[in-house]
Amino acid sequence: MYDIIVIGGGPAGLTAAIYARRANKSVLVIEKGSFGGQITYSPKVENIPGFAEVTGNEFAEKLVEQALGLDAEVECAEVLEIRPGEVKTVVTDSGEFEGKTVIIATGAKHRMLGLDREEEFVGEGISFCAVCDGAFYAGQDVAVIGGGNSALQEAILLSDLAKKVYLVQNLDFLTGEQKLQEKIAEKSNIEVILGHTVKAVVGDTTLKGIVIADASDNEKQLDIDGMFVAIGLIPQNEAFANLVNLDARGYVDSDENCLTNADGIFVAGDCRTKKIRQVATAAADGAIAALAACDYLDK
Repeated sequence: MYDIIVIGGGPAGLTAAIYARRANKSVLVIEKGSFGGQITYSPKVENIPGFAEVTGNEFAEKLVEQALGLDAEVECAEVLEIRPGEVKTVVTDSGEFEGKTVIIATGAKHRMLGLDREEEFVGEGISFCAVCDGAFYAGQDVAVIGGGNSALQEAILLSDLAKKVYLVQNLDFLTGEQKLQEKIAEKSNIEVILGHTVKAVVGDTTLKGIVIADASDNEKQLDIDGMFVAIGLIPQNEAFANLVNLDARGYVDSDENCLTNADGIFVAGDCRTKKIRQVATAAADGAIAALAACDYLDK
C-alpha cells in the first residue's frame, strides 16, 4: 500500500511526487502514455522559471529524473476507476493498487476537429506536434489550425522547415501572445487566414489538402502535405465522473486548494477547473495537492 498514488505523469503529477517523497511519503505515479504530459509537444518553452529556453522534452526528462531520484515508483498503465474508502483502490488495465490518498493529475488530450476521416489521417498527414513531425515536411506546404499560443509556436517552428505555412483560425483575430504574433508577422512564408473553419480533409491514403470556409460558407481548398491541429485540450476525467464532481466541460470541480468532494482524493493541473493552464500553474497545483495529501495523512 502506498501513502499517495498519483494518477498522471505530467508536470503536476511529477511535482506532486517530488513533494510527497521529500515529505517521506511512499508514492506511486501511474501514467498511461508518455511521462511529461502535453509539455513534451512544445518545441520551445520560454516561460518556465529558471529556464530562459528549454524544449518540452528536456523539461519533462528533468522532472522524471528528479522524481525517480527521490525513489518515487512509476507504473505504465491506464486507470479505469478509483474505488473509494479508507483505503483507495486504483484499478488499472494491468492490475490494482492501494493507496491511503490519491492525487488526480491526468491533464488533458488534444482536441480534434471532428471531421470525417480525420482520425484515419492521424500519422498520415495530420499531426499535433511540430517538434516531433515537422522534419517530415521540410520544403513542403503545411497548415496549422488554431490561433492560440500553441498554434503560433507550431507555425513559427514549421516556418523554418516548410516551404509554406498556412495558419488557419476560425476567429477574426489571433488569441496568442502579442510577441508570438509579432514573430508570425516577421515570417514571409506564413500566411494567416482568419475567420475560416476546416470543413473537410482531402486525400486517398495520405492527406493531400483541406477544404476551408468563411462565415458565408464560401469554400476553397488548400493543397497541403501536412496539417497540425492546435485547437485546445479535453480533460481526461472520464474514469472519475462517478466519484468526484466535474463541471460542464468535464474538469474536476476544485479551487486553488486542490481538494475534491471525495475524502482523501485531491486534484492537480490541467484536469481541474482553473483560469490559467500553464506549466507553472500545473507544478504549483502539484505542490499544493501533495502537501494537502501529506497533511491529510499526518492527521
